[in-house]
Amino acid sequence: MVIWQMFVDSFITQGGYKEALKGLAVTLVTAISALIIGIILGTTIAFILLSKSNNPLVKTLKIFFKGYVAFFRGTPIAVQLLFIYFVIFPAIGLGLLKAEIVGIIIFGLNSGAYVSEIMRGGILSVDKGQTEAGRALGLSSVQTMLKIIIPQAVKNVIPTIGNEFVSLLKETSVLSFIGVMDLTKAFREIGGGNYEYTIPYLILALAYLILVYIVTNIVKNIERRMRASDRQ
Repeated sequence: MVIWQMFVDSFITQGGYKEALKGLAVTLVTAISALIIGIILGTTIAFILLSKSNNPLVKTLKIFFKGYVAFFRGTPIAVQLLFIYFVIFPAIGLGLLKAEIVGIIIFGLNSGAYVSEIMRGGILSVDKGQTEAGRALGLSSVQTMLKIIIPQAVKNVIPTIGNEFVSLLKETSVLSFIGVMDLTKAFREIGGGNYEYTIPYLILALAYLILVYIVTNIVKNIERRMRASDRQ
């Protein structure tokens, strides 16, 4: 009864559920938006890094993207968030951007680095004979990549992309470092309302667990459908 009363006080009487729903919305929007940015950016980077073109621009982009991937894969997301939000963006005149937008951009850049390696591995996993078949049909290297290789690579990397989304969901917990009302900060403020953090933090852990469980099952269902379509 005591635990139930604590729950009612924190989430019903004090309206904590409203903060929780707002935080959940911010967490989901940030993670989904970042994944979309990451997939677009990461696929582009993978395509460029695997290109055999001798074009000076392509060579320059390769050097830049290798450094980009090394930075975002080699440093903690919290460091990236703080450094870009408080140092880089103000220096280039973007210091007035809303913290929520900045969070999406930074998480998108972070995801792009990881997705680029995921997509690169997926592309390399496609049999080289597919490329030769595309060229034999008269397709250019770009057309072969877009119409034959990438669709097959995407099938190969669906589970890993799912894991990337799960990671994004959990990593958004550091958004509060730049003042964003994400799920973690929302529950911290709920606990601060009466200085009782046990129930809010327990529910916070359950909330992340449920989110991850849902995403994991969605990815598994997508995998099953794709395997079923391949057999047909």
